[in-house]
Amino acid sequence: MAYQVAVIPGDGTGPEVTREALKVLDAAAKAYGFAYDTVTYDLGGERFLRTGEVLPPSVLAELRTVSAIFLGAVGHPKVAPGVLERGLLLTLRFELQQYINLRPVKLYPGVECPIKGKEPKDIDFVVVRENNEGLYAGAGGVLRKGTPEEVATQLSVNTRAGVERCIRYAFEYTRRRGRKRTVKVEAGDLAAVSAGASGQTVEFTHRERGKMRARLLKRDEAGAELEATGILTMCGKTNVLTFEQDLWWRTFHEVGAADFPEVFRDYAHVDATCMWMVKNPEFFDVIVTNNMFGDIITDLGAMIQGGLGVAAGGNINPEGVSMFEPMGGSAPKYTGKNVINPLAAIGAAGMMLDTLGERRAAAAIDAAIAATTPKMQSMAAGKMGFSTTQIGDLVAEAVREGESRTRDEDEGRER
Repeated sequence: MAYQVAVIPGDGTGPEVTREALKVLDAAAKAYGFAYDTVTYDLGGERFLRTGEVLPPSVLAELRTVSAIFLGAVGHPKVAPGVLERGLLLTLRFELQQYINLRPVKLYPGVECPIKGKEPKDIDFVVVRENNEGLYAGAGGVLRKGTPEEVATQLSVNTRAGVERCIRYAFEYTRRRGRKRTVKVEAGDLAAVSAGASGQTVEFTHRERGKMRARLLKRDEAGAELEATGILTMCGKTNVLTFEQDLWWRTFHEVGAADFPEVFRDYAHVDATCMWMVKNPEFFDVIVTNNMFGDIITDLGAMIQGGLGVAAGGNINPEGVSMFEPMGGSAPKYTGKNVINPLAAIGAAGMMLDTLGERRAAAAIDAAIAATTPKMQSMAAGKMGFSTTQIGDLVAEAVREGESRTRDEDEGRER
């Protein structure tokens, strides 16, 4: 059965990067044997200026039935800020219950990193952002507007169900990612450790974070060195947001201790997270956080991975319809010039395939991007050394070459 993909090219350079993403998607489909059909929707600034419509109810009803949505870009210089973002992006996220915003932060080979001395092996983590609640839920109001006594409130709405489903997704993602990580727990934080020799799996209780399980590497008077199945870091502000963050903290550790003890649970305040993303990004594996903090730290993540031209994202409903998009926006000054970087859009197409279960094809697209970036002079629009179209051609060809190489290797093993 073919996947049904709704395509929203959108505004500015959105149609250009969408074209290249679909080119690579087509190459992956032919190489890895899956089928898909696309339906293109005329949504964005031009439609709004023509008709006054942002997202007609009939279109929303159709989008509820597709396998996935691919979005190019939203943002038009003649449309007031917030109209398209709230009317299209946020409406789709809320109406389709896309409660996860997934943002890989990965430095590809040959991409210039603004942090001195950092290489691709140092920057490869993922941010899981809650996408339906918090300060973005729209709760609040204004009293006595326009007067000296004006009062404005914006409420952060956090439910146990909403927080838990986000945290559970993050644990599952960390487990599937499967990165073995070495962690050190100081003696003062070790409340208990089960008996076991080096190399054996032990259960231990962290003084603040509760029960976990890992392979013991070394233990002495200073503490224990352990190998865990990934590190999930909760990014928050527990010392100030004492109501909201208490819910996050308890849920994080309750879910982890009960169902994911092999994943090491860490915590960092949001300001410290920003600091460590710049100073020691190699420490992070997966970060889980609320809507506002996630919005902020993912833009920092985009910068340390080389810019918005390579930053892809997904708005995920694990049980329903998800939407995938590049993070770079509509970039109207580059519209129609064939100079915009399409790698973020191509990466978003790869994320779409991974979420749909086509993981070999998704991995092939990621590898093809990694094979293309060293050939480029820059990730910046107009400075790449190639046109938008040529970058798409390079990635598509690398997908085809990768599949051919894999097939030859498989045939060699069979012989």
